[in-house]
This record gives sequence, structure tokens and C-alpha cells, in this order.
Amino acid sequence: MAVLLLVPLIGCSKKPQEAERVIRYGLSNGWDALMPYNSISGSNYSRIVYDKIYDRLAYVHGDGTLSPRAATSWESAEDGYAVVFHLDERSTFHDGTPVTAEHWVETFRLMTHPDCPTLGRSNFSVFTGTDENGVAVGENFVGAQAIDDYTLKLMFKVRTTPEEFLIARNREFYVLPTHLLEGVAPGELMDSELWTHPVGSGPCVFVDEVVGSQLTLKANASYPLGVPGFDKMVITVMDKSSLLPSLIAGDLDYYAFGGSVSDENAQVARDAGLNVEEGETPTTFYELMINNETVSQPIRQAIDLALDKEMLCEQNARGLGSIADSSILPGTEYASEPTWKRDVAAASRLVQENGCEVLTLATTSARASLAALMQQHLAEAGIEVVIETVDSAALFAGMTDGSYDLAIASHTPSPLPLWFTEARLTPNNNIFHIGAESLAAYEAEIDAIHTASGDDAAYRTAVKALEAHLSQDKPFLPLWFARALHVQSPTVTGIDYASSSNCNENVWEWDKA
Repeated sequence: MAVLLLVPLIGCSKKPQEAERVIRYGLSNGWDALMPYNSISGSNYSRIVYDKIYDRLAYVHGDGTLSPRAATSWESAEDGYAVVFHLDERSTFHDGTPVTAEHWVETFRLMTHPDCPTLGRSNFSVFTGTDENGVAVGENFVGAQAIDDYTLKLMFKVRTTPEEFLIARNREFYVLPTHLLEGVAPGELMDSELWTHPVGSGPCVFVDEVVGSQLTLKANASYPLGVPGFDKMVITVMDKSSLLPSLIAGDLDYYAFGGSVSDENAQVARDAGLNVEEGETPTTFYELMINNETVSQPIRQAIDLALDKEMLCEQNARGLGSIADSSILPGTEYASEPTWKRDVAAASRLVQENGCEVLTLATTSARASLAALMQQHLAEAGIEVVIETVDSAALFAGMTDGSYDLAIASHTPSPLPLWFTEARLTPNNNIFHIGAESLAAYEAEIDAIHTASGDDAAYRTAVKALEAHLSQDKPFLPLWFARALHVQSPTVTGIDYASSSNCNENVWEWDKA
């Protein structure tokens, strides 16, 4: 009888492999570059991608508070004209090279070099040693200094607290691997092959890209704040209307920004068994942009009185909004209760006394119903409006060149009192076409606020002076602030949903089940 001998094959048995943890991340618009200072649009869709690959000095929470990121701490210096950052000594680029203060300084020097064709240079105009366009004056940019390997000093033209700088500008500045750019002329920097396979120091490492449609990243095992609880993240661009259905179907684990959802779709998510979280801090500010050349101050006043902000806010925010007569974020120390009240009779008198030609109101298709409601409100006061539906780029281009009289726009607010007005009331960005005399007055009031930085009483007085001027002149009309609803991911934990509105996400704390 034959005997079968069962001999164990030592070393040939296979250990079951753990499944790869992949986060499938949805994005409704694509990024337009992987070089963080070369985004054509400068959009949040690009910034949310840069946030993964590259590192920023701080992490901005949804309520405007700050946590360390590339910098472990910071303090004001030089009587408020500089900020000193203490960098995390554990930080390395994805090639293993330690990140030093000199990398930050060299990044800033390259971006401000006159020959460098960066599209994001205007952000550098706040630093000493630059002109109004952010171009270095002289041979070297002098607004940044490496005090030692891990201490960075940034110097400003006006008094600026660390909080003011980080809340307003943190999402614009990233450290680049300048050691990999040695020998590259500033004029040729944007053509470097490095940007097709970028090396950063952020929580995720670049793997590959299908241009404009899909980006694959992997977890950075050396990230100082923690190793992300996933192996890969695949970011896919898809139609906005497909984001929630894909999350419900299990084809996505999360979508930007913060899994935000409308009130109507929130119920769809709940019916599918998903949790929906209501944000506490307003994430969107709505305004009516105005061409001050074609719409006089009395008519701007009439428009403000004629619009039913409460109705508009309810239609848009569905109980998650509050009307506004200022761009200052509600609940912050500089905010006051709105005093606006609708008065159609007063609006009609202003129109009759001053006359008003037919006005063009630009809107995107997503806000067509809001525009139609505004058209009705204004007609009640004798203001005739023609609506033009365009895409977002055409809307802002038309306001810039003066093609439109009015436009509906929204923005992500911050707790700083100047977060909106400082960027809009300047000669470089006079999108409201404000007259030279009035614009100079606004600039003086904004300078007074900066000069008072550090003196609470003087600061409050200066902010009130600016707000009083805005309330009287009405170069733009604040409409309402809205809070967001966030659909909770059923497969990923640790997500800080609210902070996504600041274009940063705590992916080092995310964990894919």
C-alpha cells in the first residue's frame, strides 16, 4: 500500500496580506497646477490639494483659532512689524531632507524674484523689501530671515500680529524643496520637471496624476504631527451633483469641502443612514457686488433698503444663516448686531429723487433663483434689473472691467475685521470701481487699523470708523452669513469638517476603517 507523506513546506506558506487602506476623496473642480505658487485660478480647489503635499506654518481651525503645523510656536517682534516662527525640527521633505528656515527664506526669495513668472506673487506684497505687486526691490528679498536653522523671521510693512498674518495668509504660503531647484534660473522655475512629480513636506506624498481628473497620494510616514491612518488617498474630480450619491453608495469616503450639503440633500443623507452635523461658525459670506461708477450712492442705499435680506437668507440658508449689514464675522469681538430693516417706500423715494437706469445683475446658474427674487424686490422700489447668467470667472471679469452693475458673490470669511475690506478697497483690486477720493479715505482708515494693532482701544475705534464709512457709502452690500451642514463619512474617522473651509484638513488624524 502506498503511503503519502505530508511534509510541511517551511518558508512557502503565505501570510494573509492586510487590505490596502485607500481613502476615495471627491472634488467637484480640478486643481490647475501642482506648483503651489502657479495656480491660474488661485482657487480653493487647488489650495486643498496643496494642503496635502506641501506644509504650511499653522493649522487654522473653523473658528479661526490656530494650532502648530510646520511651526511649533510663534511670537510678535520688532514692535509688531515682524513675527518669529520656531519651526518643527522633525520636519523633512519627502526625499528625507530636513526642512530648515533657509528653505522658507529661499522659497520667498525665488517667488519674489523679478524674473520669476509666479502667478501668486501679489501675496508677498505685505512683506518688507517688495513693491505693491510682491516683487523684490533690489537684488534680494529682505522680508524673510533665517535666524538659525529652525527659526524664521518674517517682516511686514505694517504692524501685523501673528494671528492676523496666519488667519489671512496661511493658505497662500508653502515651503518648497529649494535644494532640488539649485541651478534653475528664476525665469525657468515654473517649467521645472519637479512640478510633474512634486516633492513637499506635507502629510501626503505624491504618487501619480491623471492631469485635471485624478491624483493619487500616499501617507507620509515621517510627518511630525502624525502618520495618516490610511495608505493611499485617491482624489477624483466629479460633477458636484454626484458627490453625495457617491458617498451614499460607498464609492467615496469623503468629499471637499467638509462634506458640505444643502438642507434638502441633508435629509437625503439622513434617510440613507448617514449622520449630518450642523456647523457652528459661519462658513460663507454673501454680498452684492456693486459698480460704484454706474450705481450712485443714493441708488446703492435704495438697493439696500429694497432687498428683503431675510427672505433671501432663508431661501439660501434654510435656517442656517443670519442677515448682515457688515462683513465682520458674527460672534467675533468686533461684530455688532445688524440694524438693517427693509423700507421699500424709502427706497422708492431715493429712486424718484435721483433717477436710476436699467441695471445688469450678473449671477451664476446656481444662484439664478436668488437673482430672480432680487429682481422682484428691486422692481417694487422702481429699480429695473436685467439678469445675466454667467460662470464664476466671467462674473468677476465682468465686474472688474465694468461690464456689470451688480453681481451676487460669496466668500469664505475669517474672524479678522479686515478679512474682506482690505483685499477689496485697494487700488490694485478696485473691483467696485470706487472713486479715487473715496478709495484714498478707505486706505487711510485701513492703515489706521494696522497702526493701532496691539492697542485694543485704538484698534476698536479705528474699526468702528471704517465700518461707519462703509455703512454710509455702501460700496458693496453685505447680505447674510451662512453656516454649513457636514455629512459625516461612514468609513473615515477623525475628520475636522469645519476647518476645510480654511482650505486645510487634518489628514494626519484621519483613520480609514
